[in-house]
Amino acid sequence: MQITFYKYQGTGNDFVMIDNRDLSFPKQDTKLINKLCDRRFGVGADGLILLENDDNLDFKMVYYNADGNESTMCGNGGRCLVAFANFLGVVKGEATFNAVDGLHNATINGDVVSLQMINVETIKEKESYLFLDTGSPHHVQLVPNVTDFDVFAEGKKIRYGLYGAAGSNVNFVTKNDKGYEVRTYERGVEDETLSCGTGVTAVALAMHKSGDTNATTIPIKAMGGNLEISFTVEEEGYKNIFLTGPAKQVFKGEIVC
Repeated sequence: MQITFYKYQGTGNDFVMIDNRDLSFPKQDTKLINKLCDRRFGVGADGLILLENDDNLDFKMVYYNADGNESTMCGNGGRCLVAFANFLGVVKGEATFNAVDGLHNATINGDVVSLQMINVETIKEKESYLFLDTGSPHHVQLVPNVTDFDVFAEGKKIRYGLYGAAGSNVNFVTKNDKGYEVRTYERGVEDETLSCGTGVTAVALAMHKSGDTNATTIPIKAMGGNLEISFTVEEEGYKNIFLTGPAKQVFKGEIVC
């Protein structure tokens, strides 16, 4: 089998993109997806995303973690898919699409994509961390100096020890003079990634909920670049949540599997 693919990245969070509007990709082949995401034996990526037709909206997003399993929402992946759809001519400048967590609106201006995330009604506040779902589950924990923090070891410990087999993404956060710096251990990748869109969204909302900030537009520095999260606060929780940042095509290729 020869597969045509595109490689995209959003602040270092990278994805294999495949135009699957003809439904030719073997979606249930987890070993193939895992191989394509492998950085030594495949293309190399944090995840694989299929762009498919949708009966009512511009397109459908189908997202797989690097381990080959279909997963929950990926914010940076969604932004990259909007850029991909714009490149293919499926949309022009704006999009409305379906994902595993529901409908998303987005706009694209040059390399910058702004993606509307799902509303968040519930944030659990614990003694040393917060937990919420922004399309994917996220543990958010403040640390004194995230730059020198052992994200892999501590993230793995929390991901399995606190949340069991299903797991959670784990975000470690340090406040800086502009906003926050974040590093994330992602389940499914089972390692730190350079950026996590649902993760930085969770951090922004958690920091507001905890009273650490009153801002409703929050800049966040991830390992792979800068993102911005904006939202409104209402009685029902957080709404009009937008994740904004760059999404760029890296290359196109063909791989024989």
